[in-house]
Amino acid sequence: MDQWGWEQLLPWLTARAELPVGPLFCIIDGPTRGRPWSGAAVRSEFRRLAERAGIERRFAPHQLRHAHALELAREGVSLNIQRQLGHTNLGTTSIYLQGIDPEEIIATVRTRPGPMMSASAGLQL
Repeated sequence: MDQWGWEQLLPWLTARAELPVGPLFCIIDGPTRGRPWSGAAVRSEFRRLAERAGIERRFAPHQLRHAHALELAREGVSLNIQRQLGHTNLGTTSIYLQGIDPEEIIATVRTRPGPMMSASAGLQL
């Protein structure tokens, strides 16, 4: 991850340390704070954010892995993609790189000024 990415994540890491022990991405308020953020809740939030960002086609968090793999390949890092994504089978990685092109997502994100808001915005601890 580059320096900009760490700068965006640092406020969350600091806030997360104040919550009960648990997964990195968790529920931040209420009686279940510190517990895992459910897959369904993540998908729902990502769909909402994708819509707000102007992405018109269906969006799922797993597409971020595909976009990341494609960007690595375009930057010439293709030999390390398999290891970075945690794939034991090179065939799985090749599926990511063949015929799957989330260009709309990548183009939308690249045209937006970053960061749109800090990682700590809206946290209620």
